[in-house]
Formats: sequence, C-alpha cells, structure tokens
Amino acid sequence: MKNIKAILKSLVAVAFVLVFHSAAVALEDYAPVSKDADLDAGNWVAISAKYPNPYSYSEDEASAPSPDRLASWWDVFEDDTLTQLITWALWNNRELASARFRVMESRASLGISKAALLPWLDNIDSWTRSDASDNSANSGARVEISRLGVDASWEIDVFGGRHQEIKAGVETLEANYAALHSTWVTLSSEVALNYLSLRTLQERLVISERNLALQIETLDLERSKYQAGLADALAMSQARSSVEQTRSGIPTVRAGIEEAMNSIAILAGAIPGSLETLLGENKPLPMLDAANLSGIPADSLRQRPDIREAERRVAAQVSRRKSAEADLLPRFYLLGSVGLESLHGGRLFSSDSFGFSFGPRITLPIFHGEAIRSNIRVQSEKERQLIADYEKTVLGAAAEVRNALTAIVQEGERNKSLKIGVEAVRASLEIAEDKYNNGLTDFSNVIGAQRSLLSLEEQDVISDGQMISNIVRVFKALGGGWAPIVAGNADEPASAGPPMVKPN
Repeated sequence: MKNIKAILKSLVAVAFVLVFHSAAVALEDYAPVSKDADLDAGNWVAISAKYPNPYSYSEDEASAPSPDRLASWWDVFEDDTLTQLITWALWNNRELASARFRVMESRASLGISKAALLPWLDNIDSWTRSDASDNSANSGARVEISRLGVDASWEIDVFGGRHQEIKAGVETLEANYAALHSTWVTLSSEVALNYLSLRTLQERLVISERNLALQIETLDLERSKYQAGLADALAMSQARSSVEQTRSGIPTVRAGIEEAMNSIAILAGAIPGSLETLLGENKPLPMLDAANLSGIPADSLRQRPDIREAERRVAAQVSRRKSAEADLLPRFYLLGSVGLESLHGGRLFSSDSFGFSFGPRITLPIFHGEAIRSNIRVQSEKERQLIADYEKTVLGAAAEVRNALTAIVQEGERNKSLKIGVEAVRASLEIAEDKYNNGLTDFSNVIGAQRSLLSLEEQDVISDGQMISNIVRVFKALGGGWAPIVAGNADEPASAGPPMVKPN
C-alpha cells in the first residue's frame, strides 16, 4: 500500500512538472517587448533597432536623409545650444516621463495576461470543527477536519482565447512605445520651435533698438534745427512721434523673449528663469538650405509614431475581438490537489493522511443572456472605430507633410521679396534724407521711409525664423526624432542617436 502511494506521489509530481513545462513553452511566443530596456534607468538614446524601417537606402542614395539622420534631425542646424536644450528636455521633461510610466504600466499589464497561461497553485490549509444540533439527523455528532495541501488549476488554451489576450497586450505595449516616441517627436520639435522663436524675437529687438537709435538721432537733429530757427515744430513733432512709436513696441518684444525663455525652460524640465545665462546672449538664427529636404523619400511618412501607434491599437483590438469570440467555445481545464487531510488533528502528518486528486474539466457556455455575443459586438465596433481612427491619422499625416513642404516653398518666395524690399527701402531712405537736407522734400517722406524700413526689417527676420521653423515642421511631419528608446550608456551613446549628456 505504501509503495502504491509512493508511486502515485511521483506521478502527481511529474504531472505538475509537465504542466509547468507546457505553460513555459506556450509563453515563448510572447517575449516581452524591448525587455532589455530598463525604463527606470532614465538613460535614453535614439537607435533604430526595435522597429526597422520598411525601406532601405543604397549607396547611390547617400544624399537622401536616412531614418537615423531623421532621428537626430536637430544636428543638421549645427547649433550647440539647440542640441543641448533638446537633450535636457529628453532627460527632464515631465510629459515624456509620464509617457514612459505608461509604457511601464502596459508592460506590467502584459504580465498579468501572461500569468493566465500558467498553472495557478494555491496553498489551502484549514481546520474546521462542527457540532451537529440536537434536532438534526446527526444529533450530537462532532466532526473535526484538518487539512494541509495545494490546489492547482490550469486552463488549456485549446482555441487560443488566452493567447489572443496576450497578443492584445503585446500590441498595446507596442502602441504605448509608439506613443512615447510620438511624445519625443513633439517635445523635440516644440523645443526647437520655441528656440527659433526666441532667436527671432532677439533679432527683432536688435532691429528695433537700432532703428530707435537712428530715429533719436534724427529727432536730435530736428530739435537743433528748430532751436536754430531752420525748421518748424511740425518736423520735430513728427520725429518725436516716430521715436515713441518705435519705443512702444520694444517692451512687447522683450516680454515675448521672456515668455519664450520660460517656455523653453519648462520643456527642458528646468525652473523658469534658470536658462537666462544660456539663452540671454543674442545669437543668429541657425540656417539650413531647404533644398536639402528634396532627397527625403515619401516612405519616410511610414515611420511616423502616431501612425505606428494607431496601427498597433487596431491590431490589439482585433486580438480582443478574437478573444471574445473564443468565449463561445468550450474551455478545458486540468484540476488537481495534493495534501494531507485527517479527521483527527493528531494524525494529520501520518502517511495515511496523504491524498490527491487530478483530472480534466470541460465547460461550455449554454445560456448567458446574450452577454457573450453582446461583448463580441462591442469589441467589433471598437475595432471599426480604431480602423477609422487609423485612416484618419494616415490622411492627416499626409496633409501635414504636404502643408509643411508647401509652407517652405511659399515662405521662400515671400522671403526673397522681403529682402528685395528691405534693400529698396534703405535706398529710398537715403534719397529722402538727402532731399530733405537739401530742402527738396518735406520731413514726412523721411519719417515714412524710416517706418517702412523698421517694418520690412522686422518682417524679414520673422520670415527667416518662419522658414527655419517650417523645416522643423517638415522633420516633425515625417516622424523626425522618432526612434525606439532603450537604456544605454550615457558615456557611449548609440551612433544613430543624439548625444545624451545628462544636465547637471
């Protein structure tokens, strides 16, 4: 008898080992996405390893920006300050940190889904005592039951419902990775656009102060003429009006500079006002020839992270719908328990107290009040919604690229006209001043030329900033800045990514 029990114990142990082994094999198809990435490390570099691009470039297409080049597009401006600001933002921005945490949440949720493929073991220990009532059939009977044991259950996923749930979790995790990359794209472009706005405003301030100095010089000259009786009060009043009009616009520009600095600081995760030393010095706008964009292939649109995110969410919903359909089919379980049980506590650990059970169970839904079919319809409609969202995202992306490229072309034409206009108004100002000094025209022509010069110079520098900003928008529209984020060594950044130097 004892030998038989020993054999049965061995068989039960082997059965549990096989169950665990089968479950482990089933899980091999669902390796964690980017499992080598330690999202807690906070050490981010851009590489092109996780999601290879669906196209490649030959050596003959070396002039075309590669996906890796797009991933660190800000380097093409060769502006160390811009690169430093974007680097700080990728380290410290709170919105990007929130997106990272959402990825971590999805990864943990995926772990919950995977756990359903493994056997579940529960330790169940109990001691109960019951005394039958005097009015029952077992009047006066007293029963004590002691039990120490383990219960096991494992659902054999014959029809793949559980596997579909895991697929949905994998696709959702990839979608959240794409959302993280989308945040990266938006963040880097917003830093660049605010930086360009700052440099434009600083250049406008220089222009306004230079024109103000010129107008003050003219006012002093008119005041001297008036005091000498060589000019009337009208010319001096006109000169003073022009000076004050120019001076009144300077505070607005300075306020815009402060606002741009604060916006950059927030994006970089810094305290507003802490970047004045870095950004306070006036520097020229970074320049880039828009003709360099002509080599970007149309397929670059496919690397946009918002398109990737929408696509993965559709795939996840397809898996959820298939999982819901599997609820209509039978489910197969293996159930077992092993342990010690005795009606007498003192004999619980004797060999005769050992017991076990092991066997299959099949369940088939018969009537659930249409709940299962209603859930299938719910998941199907969600799938249709996500497909519509995906199509909308693709159409919107195509429109965004076309708009950005068109803006570059049209702003280039406008910029040429403005530069010609600036040269023309400078020449007209010299002529007006010369004629006025020789008494051949009145002072209003000089004032008009000065105001036109200030206006056109401001429009010209605004146009310069707009042209560079449009190039940034093209990079953003093409998914520039998008590359999978993984942990790495800050001292040895990946060759395809931006230099990641953690700010002090």
